[in-house]
Amino acid sequence: MAKWKDSEAGLDILAKETGHIRSERKVDRAVIAFLSVAWALFQLALPRFIILDSITVRAIHLAFAAALVFLTIPIAKRKRKAGFLKAKGHIPIIDYILAVCASASALYIVLDWLGISERAGIPNGRDIAISIILIILLLEATRRAIGPALGIIVILFTLYAFFGPYMPPLFALREVSLRKYLSQIALSTEGIYGIPLDVSANTVFLFVLLGSMLDKVGAGHFFNNLAISMLGRYKGGAAKAAIVSSGLTGLVSGSSIANVVTTGTFTIPLMKKVGYPAKIAAATEVAASTNGQLMPPIMGAAAFIIAEYLGISYITVIKAAAIPAFVSYFALFYIAHLEASKLGMKGLPRSDIPRFLGVLKNGFYYLVPLVVLIYELVIMRHTPKLAAFNAIVVLMAIAFAREIIKAARRGTSFSKAVTQGARTIGEGLIAGSRNMLSVALATAAAGIVVGIVAMGIGSMVVQIVEMLSAGNIFLLLLITAVASLILGMGLPTTATYIVMASITVPVIIKLSSLSGISPVPPIAAHLFCFYFGILADDTPPVGLAAYAAAAIAKSDPISTGIQGFIYDLRTAVIPFMFVFNAELVLIGVGSFTQALGIFIMAIFGALAFTSAVQGWCITKNKWYEIPLFLTASLILFYPAVLTKLFGLDYNLRYYMYPVGLAIYGLAYLIQRSRLQTTG
Repeated sequence: MAKWKDSEAGLDILAKETGHIRSERKVDRAVIAFLSVAWALFQLALPRFIILDSITVRAIHLAFAAALVFLTIPIAKRKRKAGFLKAKGHIPIIDYILAVCASASALYIVLDWLGISERAGIPNGRDIAISIILIILLLEATRRAIGPALGIIVILFTLYAFFGPYMPPLFALREVSLRKYLSQIALSTEGIYGIPLDVSANTVFLFVLLGSMLDKVGAGHFFNNLAISMLGRYKGGAAKAAIVSSGLTGLVSGSSIANVVTTGTFTIPLMKKVGYPAKIAAATEVAASTNGQLMPPIMGAAAFIIAEYLGISYITVIKAAAIPAFVSYFALFYIAHLEASKLGMKGLPRSDIPRFLGVLKNGFYYLVPLVVLIYELVIMRHTPKLAAFNAIVVLMAIAFAREIIKAARRGTSFSKAVTQGARTIGEGLIAGSRNMLSVALATAAAGIVVGIVAMGIGSMVVQIVEMLSAGNIFLLLLITAVASLILGMGLPTTATYIVMASITVPVIIKLSSLSGISPVPPIAAHLFCFYFGILADDTPPVGLAAYAAAAIAKSDPISTGIQGFIYDLRTAVIPFMFVFNAELVLIGVGSFTQALGIFIMAIFGALAFTSAVQGWCITKNKWYEIPLFLTASLILFYPAVLTKLFGLDYNLRYYMYPVGLAIYGLAYLIQRSRLQTTG
């Protein structure tokens, strides 16, 4: 198995997302550890022990995040010989000052909330000064945490708000004063302190913390071994195990890059060992890790934000996301099988496959927190943050129990076992806080864009997008998909989703009602934006997840990204399908049997599409077989297309499924006949 030291380049990619720790001095390490643990404990206290108003929670959340960014991430990534801009090593005094100023400005809205409320819309000089400082420091912290792209977008929207009156008539906007801008963005709950930051503070943190703590106690290694023990013996078993392992990790991970580095250090070398080319091994891991964010119950942060935006329950969101996510993973599993067939591969040697019962016996307790989480969410119907809290408490108890049992077996002291358990939990708390930096800063900065859109730019942008799409819903969806991919090259998934949802979702819903098709449900429009934000993680030329996997596999990052994106085309087609067939997101589905039938047919649709894109079913495709696969896929995803095409009753749509299966079967039989003839 590959060691962490073999993937330093991949870890460096991850560090860009989670923060560079400068820890040469003990005092610096102590300050960072104290703030990280304090932040995690504050978030853990919210579901059970302390009651604070929403704006206070958001402000404290942002204050912790901003302080940690300035203390852990240098102003410049490149090493310098000396000076206050030194990239690594000790924390310079200027960053301590910036951390204090950022925290204080973030907390100002709480410290003077009564006065700010009384001065609503007419801020005084102090309000203006502190708000400007907050915005500047927030943009700098965002630049350090996730790069310059989001800050540039915020600045462009801000310039548009101020210079709108001087734009050409089509783009003209009524004037926005500095007082109005700052009141909206920094002194209310409509901008920085809006819904995205609220979701980050009240829900996402605990799920990220749960994932970080699972990683610290060794769950990632267990997931890998469990997947290999189940699938390693089959054709392409190493790749299939990588997909399952990444899917399990994706249940609790909100980051494609973290998923790649966590599971890929084991699965990529294993795939290469059995004969997968480096590019194919890396691309498979990228596609699996990218899709981890689609997996309920967590889905990065999007599930929680969608629920808040639409005013629906979290359970409703994850139910809607379930069929598309599992269909996408089934299709990726099929891709791994096709690639193995092309390469004439077999399963792993028996010596490399751990015994399933042995793996389960030695690590079954890692599954307990996940079972508790799902039980709390689905059966008890507790709030997501309470469910995550209870799962974390169970995981902490497991961490202590594991160390105590180890100590009893080894005959070592009880106190050492408790100390080691506490150290593991402490490392998990610190890792959870570090992993939240990009999410917290992204949601806060994206809130500025949302606030500006709400000041009147939203209606203008809607008109512009509607004009560009010429009122055509198909063209609009294509524009939205491409824009999401472009934005996602420089933004985290959550920020991409927030920006695109605030701009394009209203247009998608409006145009669908005017285009003669069934109105697009709001949740389908939101999931559409989210899916393409995720796919940007492996889209060349940026795709950081592809860079991380390529570094581990020692393959070319651009070709790895291209291959990963080709694999993700089976995911890209799914959002287009559920926009037109809302039954794929369980809208209008009234029974489990109906949902199961739609799910099974969608799997066959995804397999048919995958065969067309990959150029292979049971042998290499001929050009005339590709239209058959694509036609079958369309019908199996969207059976009502035939009832509309031939003017049939909509209620007959399910009778179209056999037509799709017949076309798929025809393509299969043609290939089988050709194989028998040539064989």
